[in-house]
Amino acid sequence: MDRRKFIRSGLILGSTAITMRLGNFAGLAQTLKSSARMPALFLGHGSPMNALELNEFSLGWRKIGAQLPAPSAILCISAHWETRGTFVTAMERPKTIHDFGGFPKALYEVEYPAPGSPELASEAALVVTSTEVKPDETWGLDHGAWSVIKHLYPKADIPVVQLSLDYRLSPKQHYELARELSALRNKGILIVGSGNIVHNLRLIDWNKPDSGFDWANEADATIRKWIADRNHQALTTYNTGGRALGLSVPTPEHFLPLLYILGLQENNEEALIFNNKTIMGSISMTSVRIG
Repeated sequence: MDRRKFIRSGLILGSTAITMRLGNFAGLAQTLKSSARMPALFLGHGSPMNALELNEFSLGWRKIGAQLPAPSAILCISAHWETRGTFVTAMERPKTIHDFGGFPKALYEVEYPAPGSPELASEAALVVTSTEVKPDETWGLDHGAWSVIKHLYPKADIPVVQLSLDYRLSPKQHYELARELSALRNKGILIVGSGNIVHNLRLIDWNKPDSGFDWANEADATIRKWIADRNHQALTTYNTGGRALGLSVPTPEHFLPLLYILGLQENNEEALIFNNKTIMGSISMTSVRIG
């Protein structure tokens, strides 16, 4: 799809056409107006059960949420939406996706009815020039998004849009794409990456609920040091980092959302680490606030 048609005339979403009149763009300018620069968050989301539980991690998210300025909308990059190409949810009312199995019934009954934002979808497509960002009206909010955002904004009154992970891109390309999103932070947009620094489900040890394997702790500490040192070059080449990182990041999708948040970091911005703990042997809950 021609980017100009997406931004200026309408969203062609399968068989559904949403006409965006010129008057809508006055509203867009008003909604996504310049404001104080928003922070950006990487949240180690762990189990979907964290959506229901009040524990040290969900309380950590709530504490951070209470410290944030009120955003006009949220753009979330979740580990759980991988696509061929880059897509952005562009519906008015995204559905709550229960993309998991084997959990209690109560978890499947959770709904997070936050509105969407076709305006933010259009703006995201406008600021990204390295690739075409296509509108999507079939996805919604997966658990990587709603399980953490519901703790930040329990009233579900902030519009939420998801940006997909193009599985064909290299870590460096994801990082560079993130840098193109930086302008959104000046327009009241909170950008959230949701994944896990250490994420190896095959090696989970249920007998280690509050600790990690030595290699998992080593990898998490290495990544935290690179973040503290602003060594983004090392972070984008993490897959050459040796055995501990190889075991900790066997597939990239849970690590890539971290690169999106670090790609947004400016020279004068510090990185705050919180929820720093490795659990179940091979899951790191480490989270990061930028700005």
